[in-house]
Amino acid sequence: MSEKEARFTDPSNYVNRELSWLEFDYRVLQEARDRQTPLFDRLKFLSITASNLDEFFMVRVASLKDMVHAGYTKRDIAGMTPAEQLEQISKKTHELVTQQYSTYNRSLIPELKANGLKLVERHEKLTEEQGEFADRYFKEEIYPVLTPMAVDSSRPFPLVRNKSLNIAALLKKKKGDDELEFAMVQVPSVLPRMIFLPDTVDEDGNLTKNVILLEEVIERNMKQLFLNYDILTSHPFRIMRNADFSLDEEEAVDLLEEIEKQLKRRQWGEVIRLEIEEKADKRLLSILKKELMVNQEDIFEIPGALDLTFLMKMYGIEGYDHLKTPRYIPQPVPAFMNDDDIFTNIRKGDILLMHPYESFDPVVDFVRSAAKDPDVLAIKQTLYRVSGNSPIIAALAAAAENGKQVSVLVELKARFDEENNILWAKKLEKAGCHVIYGLVGLKTHSKITLVVRREEDGIRRYVHLGTGNYNDSTAKLYTDCGLMTCHPLIGEDATAVFNMLSGYSEPLNWNMLSVAPLWLRNSFLRLIKRETQYAKEGKSASIIAKMNSLCDKEIIAALYEASCAGVKIRLVVRGICCLRAGVSGLSENIEVRSIIGEFLEHARIFIFENDGSDEIYMGSADWMPRNLDRRVEIMFPVIREELKERIRHYMELELMDNQKAHLLKPDGTYEKPDRRGKHLVNSQSALCELAIEAAKTEKRKNEGEASSRVFIPVENHS
Repeated sequence: MSEKEARFTDPSNYVNRELSWLEFDYRVLQEARDRQTPLFDRLKFLSITASNLDEFFMVRVASLKDMVHAGYTKRDIAGMTPAEQLEQISKKTHELVTQQYSTYNRSLIPELKANGLKLVERHEKLTEEQGEFADRYFKEEIYPVLTPMAVDSSRPFPLVRNKSLNIAALLKKKKGDDELEFAMVQVPSVLPRMIFLPDTVDEDGNLTKNVILLEEVIERNMKQLFLNYDILTSHPFRIMRNADFSLDEEEAVDLLEEIEKQLKRRQWGEVIRLEIEEKADKRLLSILKKELMVNQEDIFEIPGALDLTFLMKMYGIEGYDHLKTPRYIPQPVPAFMNDDDIFTNIRKGDILLMHPYESFDPVVDFVRSAAKDPDVLAIKQTLYRVSGNSPIIAALAAAAENGKQVSVLVELKARFDEENNILWAKKLEKAGCHVIYGLVGLKTHSKITLVVRREEDGIRRYVHLGTGNYNDSTAKLYTDCGLMTCHPLIGEDATAVFNMLSGYSEPLNWNMLSVAPLWLRNSFLRLIKRETQYAKEGKSASIIAKMNSLCDKEIIAALYEASCAGVKIRLVVRGICCLRAGVSGLSENIEVRSIIGEFLEHARIFIFENDGSDEIYMGSADWMPRNLDRRVEIMFPVIREELKERIRHYMELELMDNQKAHLLKPDGTYEKPDRRGKHLVNSQSALCELAIEAAKTEKRKNEGEASSRVFIPVENHS
C-alpha cells in the first residue's frame, strides 16, 4: 500500500461517529440561538436538541456503556475505544447542555416575556392571585392523580421510570427525632405540563399570558402530600435509562411477542443520565446517586426547567403566528392535476414527487385507488414508520376486505416505533392481509409499493419507490423524494424484492434496482471508482450526493481516492459525517454542507457525472455500515430527462444555500458560509416557491384548455 493509499484509511483522517452526531445537535442549537430565526421557531429548535439528546443517551451512550461493561476495547473508525468515546461524549454533552440553558435563560425566556408570554419559573414568584389559582388547580386537578412514595425500612426505593419527571424530597417528622427521610412523587405525564395562570394587564393595557410548569405547582403543594412531615428540601429530577435492546431473533419463537416483552424492559434499563435541578441539596443528591447507581460524570445539574421538550407544546400555543415561520401547505403535483385516474397518469411517463414541497396525497391515493379498483389483483408494500391514524393502513385493510392479494412487510424493529408497528401488524392481519415481520438479522428500511393490475394488453405492474417513510404526517415535515413508474424492468425488480422478503428467493441479477445488503455497497463503490477512473483519464468526473449520514469507512476511503484523482465531490449530509473535508492531499476536492431548516432534510440523492452522461439515483440508504450491510434498502434510477433536470436544479439550490447551510471544516466542526456581498439563498424557501409556481402554471394551463373547449350544440332540425 502506498503512503497516499494508507492515508485513505488512517484513523486520524476520520471523525468519531458520536462526536459528529453531537456536532449535528450543536447545529440545531445554533438555529435556536440565531436571532434571525422567528422566536417560536427558536423554541421548536431548542426542543428538538433536547429530544435528540435523550435518544442519543438512550441508544448511543447506552450501547457504549454496554461495550465498556463487556470489556470491549476495539477501536472505532477514528481510532477511539468505547471508554475514550464516553469520556469525550461526557465533556461535549455537558458543554451542549450549558449552551442549551444559556439560550433558554438568557435569550428565549426574556424574549417571550417581552412578547406577552411569561413563564413563571419558580412557584415562589407567583402573585397572591396566581398562588390561589395554582393551589385550587392542584386540589381539583392534580392531587387526585398523585402517588407520593416514602422510603423507609418497609418501603424500598421505588423503581423510577425511564424519562419520567419526578420530585425528590427530604422530610422530617413534625413530632419525633431529627432523622431525615427520603420521599418522592412522579410528575404525572397524563396531565398537561404547562398550566395557564390568569392573564395580567400592565398599566399600558398590554396583555400577558402567564404559564407555570406542573412540577412547580406540585412542589408548591408538597406539604399536602406528606401531612405529618416538615419538608426540608425538594428538587425535580429526571433519569435516562438504557433503551437499546438486543434481540436474539434466531431464538425468538414469535418475534412479535419477544419485542413486546423487550419494550417493557426498556423502562428499567441501567441509569445512564441523571438530571437534577441546579444547587440541589447535596444530601438528597447523594441518596439519588447511590440508589440509582449513577456515576458522577453522568449527573447533569440543570439551571432551569428539566426536559426542554415541553417547548414544542409552547410552540403550539395559539395566538403567536406572527412569531412563527408561516406554515407551508404542500402543493398539488402537476402531473396529477387533471381528471385522469392515477394509473393513466403513471402510464404517461414516470412521475417525480418532492415532499413536502409537493403533496403526499398521490402516494395515499395510489394505495386507495388500488384498493378499490376491480382490475387490481395484488398490492405489496413495506412499512417502517407510519402515522398514528394512517390512511395507508386503512386502505390496505380495505383492499384485503375487497378480496385483493395484500402482502405487507411491517418492520417491527423500527426503533421507538415498535409498539405502534405491532398494533398495525395485528390490525392488518385481522383484515386478511399477509403480514411479514421482516427478515431475521436485518431491518427492512426500503420504501416500496407494488400494485399488480390486469389491463387490456395483459398484466401491468405499477411501482412507487421513495426515500422516506409511508407516513402522511412526517411527509409534511421531512424533505423526501419519490418515483411513480410502470417501467416493466422496475416492475420485474419490485416483484423480485417482495419474493425475497416473503420467501428465500434471491434473483440472480437485477435489471434497474440495487438492493442492500448483498448488492448496494458494490454498486456505490463501482460508481465512485468509475468517476475516479474518468478523472485519471482527464474526462469530466464529479459526484453530488445527499444523505442523512456518512460514516462508512470503505465509502469514505473511495471518496478520498476520488478526490485525490481530481473528482469534484459535493456532499449534502444532514447529520453524522465521519469524513474530513478540505484536507490538503486527501480531500481538498470534497465539500460537505449540512442544511438545518424549517423541514428535516431526509432525501437520499446521488448524481454521478459519468463523463457528461450523468446517472441519477435515489434511495432509502445512507452511506452507513448498517444501511449497506444490515438492512434491506433499495436504490433506484431516475431515467426521464425532465425529471433528472428537476433533481439537478434541486441539488444546485441546496449547494447554493447560504442561509440555512453549515460548512464542514477539516477539524470536524461546522461554520455558516460567508454571506457578505452575496445573493441570499434559502434552498427550502426557494423550493417552496418553485412548487407553488409549478402548481399555478399547471392550473392556468388546465383552465386555458378548458376554456378553449367550446361547446357547440347540435342543431335541432325538427
